[in-house]
Amino acid sequence: MDFLIVLASLAFLMFVAYRGYSVILFAPIAALGAVLFVDHNLVAPMFTGLFMDKMVGFVKNFFPVFLLGAVFGKVIELSGFSKSIVAAVIKIIGRERAMLAIVVVCALLTYGGVSLFVVVFAVYPFAAEMFRQGGIPKRLIPGTIALGAFTFTMDSLPGTPQIQNIIPTTFFKTDIYAAPWLGVIGATFILICGLSYLEWCRRRAAAAGEGYGEGHSNEPEPIDSANLAHPLIALLPLVMVGVMNKVFTAAIPALYGEKVSFIPAVIGKAAPVVQQTKAVAAIWAVEGALLIGIATVFLFGWKMVSAKFAEGSKSAIGGALLATMNTASEYGFGAVIAALPGFLVVANALSAIPNPLINEAITVTSLAGITGSASGGMGIALAAMAETFIANAQAAGIPLEVFHRVASMASGGMDTLPHNGAVITLLAVTGLTHRQSYKDIFAITCIKTLAVFVVIGVFYATGIV
Repeated sequence: MDFLIVLASLAFLMFVAYRGYSVILFAPIAALGAVLFVDHNLVAPMFTGLFMDKMVGFVKNFFPVFLLGAVFGKVIELSGFSKSIVAAVIKIIGRERAMLAIVVVCALLTYGGVSLFVVVFAVYPFAAEMFRQGGIPKRLIPGTIALGAFTFTMDSLPGTPQIQNIIPTTFFKTDIYAAPWLGVIGATFILICGLSYLEWCRRRAAAAGEGYGEGHSNEPEPIDSANLAHPLIALLPLVMVGVMNKVFTAAIPALYGEKVSFIPAVIGKAAPVVQQTKAVAAIWAVEGALLIGIATVFLFGWKMVSAKFAEGSKSAIGGALLATMNTASEYGFGAVIAALPGFLVVANALSAIPNPLINEAITVTSLAGITGSASGGMGIALAAMAETFIANAQAAGIPLEVFHRVASMASGGMDTLPHNGAVITLLAVTGLTHRQSYKDIFAITCIKTLAVFVVIGVFYATGIV
């Protein structure tokens, strides 16, 4: 019975997310509904002492990253730098290789720190024009953008500043460059298999005489490529984020040592505030790098950005708040569910999987699929089972960096099920439906999920990290 309560709570949260309801509202309802059936006296204590405590802790750690990432993406958009990057990549790669060009552009933007949602809006007009000129079906655009933005640059490549690569650092005390060779191997596998699949789809469509199609909705306006910034200037903020991220990752532990403590300047006695540097060094590094990236955009694009920044920043901040609170609510939900007796059944079932890395991969990708969120599913999994994963790592002699990379990649596996927010946004922006384009997104999802197990196999076969 206890297990059925946990299962029903998860199913309810998945259902409301799929129907488009806010998980900020329904995550606590789902969690506390489960508590109500287990012990009604614990509803209020669980809400205040566990759900809110974990939710606020997530906001404290990660809201600045969401905020700065959203603002950085917005100023890249307002400055016209994103258009300049897209135009330059297309010119270099060639319009006849439309799919490769779009994947490369998406990869550059996401690895440079631009939000996935911003990338969709920035790249779609160019993708539509190239696919139309190349006679490639429009229905393949979402799968192409998904490969470039939602996969290897989101959580596989070492150093990516996306949130899916940052969350594990707070649990495993790693940095965002964890297991670099495994990440590169996984990214290469995804890129090659993904491009091969998309090219196979294109060839099949061409053989069947299918072109771009007619009567599509949300067709973009013609692109105005006049007065764009020089591509090297447009790329500079992305390069600065990557370089300074690496610099800060090395400099922060050297500067602050293992911990920092200070006594607040208040009247009366105050206990010292102690901050363990290793737990937050990766977060501080990304925040500092994004600040420098934003400053670089303002330095070279002041005229265009300043004219629209007031309104543009409002939408960026709104998006950051929504994304943070969505994930934080799912994080609080996971903490409550993990405290219920029924979760022991789940934990025991997962512990029956003898291999610790496969155990972690299945746990994280399953919860990401259920919640429709990579960061949310990983938050639930790590909030509930991080200590178990760490104990398994120590027992098996596996570096925690490997657990970081597996958790990060697994979170981006089955998260892109039909109810995923990024998938819904991508289809809405491109004016396509699940029926038309989701099967290609799902194929990329399967490739991404398979890549996690390829990486695990490579680690056991070679010991490479």
